[in-house]
Amino acid sequence: MIFTHLKMTGFKSFAEPEHISIEDGMTGVVGPNGCGKSNIVESLRWLMGESSAKSMRGGELEDIIFAGSSSRPSRNFAEVTLTLDNSSRKGSAAQFDSDDLEITRRIERGKGSSFKINGKSVRARDVQLLFADMATGSRSSGIVSQGKVGALISAKPVDRRNLLEEAANIRGLHQRRHEAELRLNTAENNLERLADILVQLDEQKASLVKQARQATRYRSIADRIRKADAHLMLARFTAGLGRLDETETLLREAERLTAAAAEDAAAKTRLRHSAMEKLPPLRQNEAEKAAQLQRLTLERDALQEEERRLQKSLEDAQSRLEQITTDTAREHQLLTDAENALAQLTEERQQLDADDAADQPKLENAARLLAEARDAADEAERALADASAKSRAAEREAETTARQISDLKSRQQQAETALAALDLDGLTTAAKDAAQARDEAEKHAATCRQALTEATNTLEKAQSQAEAASSQANEKSTLLARINAEKDALDALLTPQDESASPISSSVKV
Repeated sequence: MIFTHLKMTGFKSFAEPEHISIEDGMTGVVGPNGCGKSNIVESLRWLMGESSAKSMRGGELEDIIFAGSSSRPSRNFAEVTLTLDNSSRKGSAAQFDSDDLEITRRIERGKGSSFKINGKSVRARDVQLLFADMATGSRSSGIVSQGKVGALISAKPVDRRNLLEEAANIRGLHQRRHEAELRLNTAENNLERLADILVQLDEQKASLVKQARQATRYRSIADRIRKADAHLMLARFTAGLGRLDETETLLREAERLTAAAAEDAAAKTRLRHSAMEKLPPLRQNEAEKAAQLQRLTLERDALQEEERRLQKSLEDAQSRLEQITTDTAREHQLLTDAENALAQLTEERQQLDADDAADQPKLENAARLLAEARDAADEAERALADASAKSRAAEREAETTARQISDLKSRQQQAETALAALDLDGLTTAAKDAAQARDEAEKHAATCRQALTEATNTLEKAQSQAEAASSQANEKSTLLARINAEKDALDALLTPQDESASPISSSVKV
């Protein structure tokens, strides 16, 4: 097969798609340093399956993607496509029934690389094997780099053998042999594991045989247990029939006692109802008398309280009147003293006027004393006016208190008259009669309640006995039904069956 066309996109320095046609004869690429001549060779090596980033002059495989420049943005993928002439249909490429083969390798950032042949996804090993059958590849001696010629001249015999095998086009056979050896090793490992599995299956088989013997023994013991249970159930059934008759007798006796207790309780209930019907009128009459007596007692207490309050008010008014009288006498005395002092001061003033020319300091002292006397006289007059006003107010308050006392006394006389008009003895006697009737009714009601309680207890005992007898009868009936069902099942099991209709379990073998 012959290389005919190479296309690169985003590979290293080739940001835009670049097409290189490989014509017949020798195709050369010339240009200055750094123009990308080596990148073309490295694109072919990468397409042929190179996976070493160091061989591609980078730190990792994603470094072959165009990283961008000052005028162009970076790319997210790199893709190289090589077109081959497959018209001869030679080598392993014969499986691709096409005159032209397009081998494509694409790498994306963070996603890894992928291979395609004629648009179909293939493995990297398939591409490497395809180029190995063509006596070339990413590590082929046909790609001669700097220093490679000197290395071939000084190579060891083992390295020279690789070169001869590549020239003889048998490197693909070596790869296929390596794959066959890997498959044989895997098959050998599987056989060893299969032997281990067979040993485990033998152990499981022995365990299952032991379990089969245990199951057979279990079925035999289970049959004997079923027969013993059948005999036990029959014995219990016979004993239960005997106890059932005794239980029915007890049930009938309990029902008779229950009926008698119910009739006695009904009679006691009727007596209690009749006593309760007589009790409400007596209680109503007693309540009315007690309410009337309570109302009169409250009115009497209120009148006595009002009388005490008015008496206290009168005493307070008299006390204030005495105080005001005392104050008035004291103020009159002060006024008299002030008038005497004024008269004396007037005489002294006249004396001082006569001696004014001879004794001027005494005149000034007299004038000061006169002013103080006038001030004392004015203060005494004001105190006298206040005392007079207080005296008149006290007299009015005393008159008002006296009228209130008179009114309260008249009201007290009316209340005492009304209280005397009431027949307290009759009310007391009626209250005592009502209380006595109430006590008798309550005693009768207590007797009825006690009789009702005894009847209720008797009824509850009878009902408890009836419930116990009914519960025992139900248990006996349930036991009888279960025993009948077990008896039917045992009859069905013990009945001889057709030997031809053997159960499926007898045909199962472990």
